[in-house]
Amino acid sequence: MPLDLIFCGTPRFAVPTLEKLVDAAFRIHLVVTQPDRPKGRGLELVASPVKQCALRLNLSITQPDRIKTNDEFRAQLTALKPDAIIVVGYGRIIPQWMLDLPPLGNINLHASLLPKYRGAAPIQWAIANGETVTGVTTMRLDASLDTGDILQQQELEIAPDDTAETLAPHLASIGADLVVETLRRLQSGSVDPRPQDNSQASLAPILKKEDGLVDFSRSAAAIFNRIRAFQPWPGAHTKFRGRTMQILKARPATAAAPPSELHVLSDRLVVGCGHNTSLELLEIQLEGKKRTSAPDFLHGYRPHPGEKLGLLS
Repeated sequence: MPLDLIFCGTPRFAVPTLEKLVDAAFRIHLVVTQPDRPKGRGLELVASPVKQCALRLNLSITQPDRIKTNDEFRAQLTALKPDAIIVVGYGRIIPQWMLDLPPLGNINLHASLLPKYRGAAPIQWAIANGETVTGVTTMRLDASLDTGDILQQQELEIAPDDTAETLAPHLASIGADLVVETLRRLQSGSVDPRPQDNSQASLAPILKKEDGLVDFSRSAAAIFNRIRAFQPWPGAHTKFRGRTMQILKARPATAAAPPSELHVLSDRLVVGCGHNTSLELLEIQLEGKKRTSAPDFLHGYRPHPGEKLGLLS
């Protein structure tokens, strides 16, 4: 017998899981997603990627503003008698009454190899910290943040040129398959849940704008990892002649230079970093301007020897 499910999700990362559950003939009785949000200059209301997917698949949708003390929402879910609730990036803390509702529990897909990188931005922080392997975890939600029992895991290599934007779709894809496999194993009783080792836990907190501020006392490799990790937001930003400069693309270089100091090597633009390292800037964007290549930037702005990037430049 196919399982009766409720799906809670909001971002693009959750869409492959919803699609795979439908393809696998699980019965999705309700999709719960965040309310439409204003977006763009016109602040028009835009549906979440999960809502757009659910509409395409002709699934029932609800978008409550709150869920913890919402009697109508609680009655709606209770009446559906789900075997399990699937949660992928929903964006709300799941209240205890929801945790207690389905016999198989609330099954969450998390984009890291728990207990590493608990929190809202596991993909970004794994790249920022120079990890070469990450993965996905299916877990049974409990009352704390990403601390529930692990059901299954799948590893994925992080390529040297991966960014958060390129890595996320791969994790979403293998995660979708893992959710389907986990549900089938739960149904057959062949999953052996295991508690997380809290001593091995690390955090991946929600990103803030200041996380994108480039600290040139870090090594070039560390800055390069953060540039890859924080695309598209908060990006990697510094100051050039008092204006915000976004570093869109860069790579470690061999020339040594004092931290934050610019050097022009033929048509290459290099900035000094900590630990006697340097970074070649490949694509940049000054506030109010279009993104540009380093050669075009050099032609237009002609930085002088020893000029510095950063708040004091």
